[in-house]
Amino acid sequence: MTSARIVRGRTLSFRDDPRRDDAVVSHDDGAVAVRDDGRIEWSGPYPDLPAQFSSTAIDHFPDQIIMPGFIDAHVHFPQHRMIAAPAEDLLAWLNRFAFHEEARYGEAAFAAAAAERFLDKLISHGTTSALAFSSVHKVAAHSLFVAAQRRGLCLITGKTLMDRNAPDEILDTAEGGARDSADLIARWHGVDRLRYAITVRFAVTSSEAQLRAAGDLYADNPGCLMHTHVSESAGEIDFVKQQFPWSRDYTDVYDHFGLLGGNSVLAHGLHLSERECQVLHDTGAMVVHCPTSNNFLGSGLFDIDHLRAPGRPVKVGVATDVAGGTSYSMLQTLGEAYKVAMLKGRKFTALDGFYLATLGNARGLGLAGEIGTLERGAWADLVVLDPAATEVMAARDELSESLEDTLFALMMLGDDRAVRAVYIKGGKVHGKE
Repeated sequence: MTSARIVRGRTLSFRDDPRRDDAVVSHDDGAVAVRDDGRIEWSGPYPDLPAQFSSTAIDHFPDQIIMPGFIDAHVHFPQHRMIAAPAEDLLAWLNRFAFHEEARYGEAAFAAAAAERFLDKLISHGTTSALAFSSVHKVAAHSLFVAAQRRGLCLITGKTLMDRNAPDEILDTAEGGARDSADLIARWHGVDRLRYAITVRFAVTSSEAQLRAAGDLYADNPGCLMHTHVSESAGEIDFVKQQFPWSRDYTDVYDHFGLLGGNSVLAHGLHLSERECQVLHDTGAMVVHCPTSNNFLGSGLFDIDHLRAPGRPVKVGVATDVAGGTSYSMLQTLGEAYKVAMLKGRKFTALDGFYLATLGNARGLGLAGEIGTLERGAWADLVVLDPAATEVMAARDELSESLEDTLFALMMLGDDRAVRAVYIKGGKVHGKE
């Protein structure tokens, strides 16, 4: 059990989208009080700390920023070793690297060891919760659940469903994939801080029979998430048209099989039409922006204002998408999101980015109130960031005149070196003296 403690420093959290009034909560000398059970009891200005905490141990981080731990809304567990593997586009990258690497995860010992390394990397970069793709193998998802449970993490994952258009060693069947998924749901969904995601690789790697089975699973298990990819590259979209000639567009395939809903999370969404955005708005699905991956694979530039257009706004999240993405760091991810927005002529502030990486992602994953906030009752998953972590950052920080300035420099220059400490359920699991 976690011991009660106070984490003191410059605190930052969000009540709402920072483009709305009074959404940002920040205290130059703030504190977060953690109960024995790992949940937040109080947060606010340190001088206002309630008397009941007067004898509680304090971890003090002067000149550091304490905020909710980052939430990665789309990352690939079986690809963590192949980060920065080159290829000409998405489909070539999958066939040259990703599919062959994922084939190894059918071996229990390999998957178990990989799960520990993968979670170590997330935590060291300040990520305390994630929605993670696994491989097609039941044992791989099981291994990741085991490792996350041992650490007390909030983690969502599931066995990937994939029964065509990939190497034989990473294919399942419509019946077998549904059966294995149902077994994993029964074993893991809702256990401790774990959730299950019914996971379709993407439309073209599942037959219509498998997509129908996935839709049935989603209908039978409304508390689960549905996790997939959509509209990532031009080649992928053409492939969808070939495989599903009856569909109006890519999104229509998922809608047809009952895979869109308030718990649906679709990565990328780079080339969505107005009709598709309306459908995603109507169903309440979230589209996840993966800027380092999109840039690395040349897939396209995400248009955040198109997705969030008034009248039919689509929920938007942000993610590293390792290993298409080139960094585990949500700081670097936000920096790339800013550059993409600039290229599209859009405004994307540091506050926009840090909101998406915390409360925004929590809301999209259906976990608001549990993670992504410093509000009372939430889990004390915290990251402590050092704006002066390197010589370059320290020099730049001297010029900052506002919270936005400080956060902007962090997301443009920061990486894992800026992560001073990480707490899971109020227990310190990573730190630098």
